[in-house]
Amino acid sequence: MRSTTLLAATALAFSVLGATPALAVVGGTGSTAAYPFAGSFQPSYPEPPRPDGHGCGVQVLAPRWVLTASHCAGKNPTNARTGVPRGWKVRVGSLDTTSGGEVAEVDHYYRLATSRDEGGFWGRDVALLHLRTPVRAEPVRIASTTPADGTPARILGWGMTCEDSTNPDCFPTRLHEADTAVQPISTCTAAAPVGELCVGSRDGRVGARNMDSGGPALVREGDDRVLAGVVSGPSGDGEPVLYTDVTRHTDWIDGIISGTDVPPDDVIPDVEGSVGLDGCVGSVVRPPGAAAWDGALLLTNGHCVQGDRPAPGSALVDLPAAREVSIADAQGYPRATARATRLVYATMTGTDVALYRLDKSYARLAAEGAKVFRLTSGPVRAGDPLTLVHASGRSTCTAEAVVDRLREGAHEMAGSIRYATDADCAPSQGWSGSPLLAADGVTVVGVHNTHNTAGEVCTDDNPCEVAPDGTTTAVRGRAYGQQVDRIAPCLGRGTRLDLHRPHCALTKP
Repeated sequence: MRSTTLLAATALAFSVLGATPALAVVGGTGSTAAYPFAGSFQPSYPEPPRPDGHGCGVQVLAPRWVLTASHCAGKNPTNARTGVPRGWKVRVGSLDTTSGGEVAEVDHYYRLATSRDEGGFWGRDVALLHLRTPVRAEPVRIASTTPADGTPARILGWGMTCEDSTNPDCFPTRLHEADTAVQPISTCTAAAPVGELCVGSRDGRVGARNMDSGGPALVREGDDRVLAGVVSGPSGDGEPVLYTDVTRHTDWIDGIISGTDVPPDDVIPDVEGSVGLDGCVGSVVRPPGAAAWDGALLLTNGHCVQGDRPAPGSALVDLPAAREVSIADAQGYPRATARATRLVYATMTGTDVALYRLDKSYARLAAEGAKVFRLTSGPVRAGDPLTLVHASGRSTCTAEAVVDRLREGAHEMAGSIRYATDADCAPSQGWSGSPLLAADGVTVVGVHNTHNTAGEVCTDDNPCEVAPDGTTTAVRGRAYGQQVDRIAPCLGRGTRLDLHRPHCALTKP
């Protein structure tokens, strides 16, 4: 039942790379002159947590091509390898992220590796961004070979000066730089076997920091500064920072820029209607009989509520809420937004569900083009085909069995849906609350809520099935969803909750 984001381990552009720095590039100074090839990558999705929109660094390699880190280009809703972004731009050739230089829109991205790859993207954390219009900036040349240990290196970036993402003073708009060196790879204890450079002072006092990702490590070749690596991720505390060795990937880079070896776009799965909820997923559902002007309801898991979770054997009813909601289009970008103003109901007993009321009606959301699903009034049965709509795609599932009782820690649920072990149906952390659709593709008949992560029996994150005679069975990797047919009988006129209605079987407070 844990609710963690899928990209938490990979979104290094927004993670703190070590101790709090005094400057963006620790141990450095404010740059006195712009580097024509250096730029700021400013994606609009997800919304950057800083006023200037900066997310990562980029380097101009050709008039319509810039290089950054793969995880920076992972700021697309489905974590696709290649595709067409929305609202991405770069500002190059300026000291300042908010003015000067040249601004160009990104119309395509190509990532060498993603977090889905076996072994992740360590040593391969590079991406190319294609610009809709060319820039005049003088490109930087890639180094001809991997720099030797001890090679002097200059690093650049607009990274954060402190860890408080709510403090505007933590976000420098002026470029910083520092002179340091390439260290033996063993100095970075988090390093993968090959493909990385360890750059910075041995004690970590000079180095890159949060939001310097994608920025350069420059070395000398003759009279020129050339690009040896881009910031990939942290190592240990008090250590230098890991950079992907760009010199190892010149064939991949040249193949794309020249047009001789361009990867095809990923097929983007249809995630229309999914709602990201800080490590969980939700969906807007319309119960039978609901009027178009009724306040819309958002469905997710009980364990996905903000604040304290429902206690075992109880429920939360009609509480204030303040939760921003973004309803995705087919490619995962925001189609409509709303605000959850009340927690109508939440429980983790008998089932694991939560309902929020939004500040917009079904009619208003429909007018904005948002996907609204129907809420079922009938149960899932063994053998029923299901589609699991999560934040990064769709999975085809089958209800292998309806489990009499499912126990997880102190909570027990009835009529849980056990998925057949189809190759395509392997839910991950962060998918909690994802809607399970019936064969018609528009009716929500369940919500995913848990899977056994370690093979333990009846512990948190390790649910077990409880037979009528009390026998327990736990299988590592086995996943479950929860029935939602009990919700509709408890909703009256205006989709108001009434737990005393006839046939209402939801757990009461």
